[in-house]
Amino acid sequence: EDVLAIDRVSTEMILTVRRDVPASADSRPISGLMGTIRLVAGSCTAWLCMYLVVITKKKKVGDLLGHAVWKALEFDIISYKKTILHLTDNQMQDNKTFLSMINHVLHTDGFYFATDYDLTHTLQRLANTSPEFQEMSLLERADQRFVWNGHLLREFMTQPEVRLHPCSLPFILTSHSGCINGKVFEWSIISRRSCFRAGVRYYVRGIDTEGHAANYVETEQVVQFNSAKASYVQTRGSIPFFWSQRPNLKYKPKPQISKTVNHLDGFQRHFDSQIILYGRQVILNLINQKGSEKPLEMAFDKMVSSLGNGMIKYIAFDFHKECSRMRWHRLQILLDMVAEMQDDFGYFLVDADGKVLLNQDGMFRSNCMDCLDRTNVIQSLLARRSLQSQLRMGVLHTGQLIEEQADFEKTYKNAWADNADACAKQYAGTGALKTDFTRTGKRTQWGLVMDGWNSMIRYYKNNFSDGFRQDSIDLFLGNYAVEESDSTAPLRDPKDWKFLTLPIIMVVAFSMCIICLLMAGDTWTETLAYVLFWGSSSVVTAGLILFNGLDFVDAPKLLQKEKLD
Repeated sequence: EDVLAIDRVSTEMILTVRRDVPASADSRPISGLMGTIRLVAGSCTAWLCMYLVVITKKKKVGDLLGHAVWKALEFDIISYKKTILHLTDNQMQDNKTFLSMINHVLHTDGFYFATDYDLTHTLQRLANTSPEFQEMSLLERADQRFVWNGHLLREFMTQPEVRLHPCSLPFILTSHSGCINGKVFEWSIISRRSCFRAGVRYYVRGIDTEGHAANYVETEQVVQFNSAKASYVQTRGSIPFFWSQRPNLKYKPKPQISKTVNHLDGFQRHFDSQIILYGRQVILNLINQKGSEKPLEMAFDKMVSSLGNGMIKYIAFDFHKECSRMRWHRLQILLDMVAEMQDDFGYFLVDADGKVLLNQDGMFRSNCMDCLDRTNVIQSLLARRSLQSQLRMGVLHTGQLIEEQADFEKTYKNAWADNADACAKQYAGTGALKTDFTRTGKRTQWGLVMDGWNSMIRYYKNNFSDGFRQDSIDLFLGNYAVEESDSTAPLRDPKDWKFLTLPIIMVVAFSMCIICLLMAGDTWTETLAYVLFWGSSSVVTAGLILFNGLDFVDAPKLLQKEKLD
């Protein structure tokens, strides 16, 4: 049995056999290896705090094309050093905070891996690779966009003898057996979230200088029947130019388009890479065409026109306007609009002998503001239309519709709704909105109530806990790295007098207003005077808090300038 041995003094790692491990060694069984990370450095390099991140529990979540797929459930973060007593009090506190950040990311639902299958590539990419590519290890050939523990694996890249499997972070992997007309087939959805420009809802928007879009997700629908395999791929991603929407205590902060950068350069980088990877691009922009979202829509349209690339087509569809007053049947307008393009793009199909019969040569890139709720609804409808064609490989009879297959239709809708919920929890902190339509095919009053509840939770998390979430992701991905020369980390964020003073004044004033209403004075004029005074004080203070909203939200501390400028 192979054993990974680490010398606590030299931090050297070797792959050995159990009989060569000293009896005094601290040993434990693990289910997988995520990698290593340095958290807090002392005053000299001899006191670097290195940690090994391991998977201690996993479970099989299904089979993808005959390959077992595992989900990591529990983790352990093991220090290389026997003691951290050399650290100062501030460093000890920083170390605890960093550990909690790593644990936060690790326990975000959705780390998957396979030991004999490349989860990071689509079927079409895998089928069109060279023999040399197939001989590479899973780690070497992985699509780095979707390897979330890539930074943690850097210490092992030069040690090929240590077998590692990249941990992808799909939002969800659903695998089901379907049966229509007595024909059994396997059907799966894989959503791969990019680790480039990764983060949370309001703190990571738009693109970076390399053209990587925030909340970028590649979703692949895979079907297998009688050893033949088909797949259909779509992408989603933030509106691909430089814009921001920082939380400021308002329910919906106003988006701001940067005026100091060259948008077209990053915009072109984004679509150049998309065309290389996926072929022709059809942009489905689902945001509002009025109000605060209108400038984003106009700028997006203008940039596509300025690019003048015949490989890119832009379609704006005001989702909320078209579907207002529960008119969700009007989504068919968009489906009819793109039907010919979707048929032209096709899908990937390989027969039982491994011969490629069809390739998908175009892609729908959908987005709304968050690339969550509206986007998932449209993607599920496009995917079902593609599945209708894919199942003609011998499952569906001529003229049959998937919508008429009640059992499978229920499975299909729930799987896409689960996909939406998992995506939304990662980015916005709650389950998705509008999933009642995805699950049932219609909008319900209960769905509206749940959307309101989720919106309130999103408001709280986006304003008061997303700074920590963003820092956790940046630390885990290596966007922020603890340097050897750092004696302290930028984790302490001293607040000015407004942070405590104004909320205390508001609470006291509001409480006094209520007390005056309940305990009336000698005359109604006296009571009214007290109520007006304390009520006005609470309203004015609340206004001052909203005016200074940026000072009250939980903002990221590790990469403030890069993320928020």
